[in-house]
Amino acid sequence: MYAVIRSGGKQYRVAPGQTIRLEKVVGDVGSTIQLGDVLLVENEGNVQVGAPVVANVKVEATVLEHDRAKKIIVFKKKRKKQYRRTNGHRQDYTAVRIDKISV
Repeated sequence: MYAVIRSGGKQYRVAPGQTIRLEKVVGDVGSTIQLGDVLLVENEGNVQVGAPVVANVKVEATVLEHDRAKKIIVFKKKRKKQYRRTNGHRQDYTAVRIDKISV
């Protein structure tokens, strides 16, 4: 059994027991959250595709940690114009473990 969910503008293929890193989600560490935007569900060879979401399907997950990703360096330069800009960015994320997919 697996599902395709939408969170933070991205789509993820998830299965029970899997650990994934989502864009920052509200919830305390150790708490259970529900991921509502389920786009597709596969259960024993039976596939349900939503338009745009599948009704009455919920994915429950446990929040493992809140952290920040590695720093990404952004460097801009225009040659011969003495223009250089260096910038850095660290994206916040939430690690969650998928507990169950209820159909």
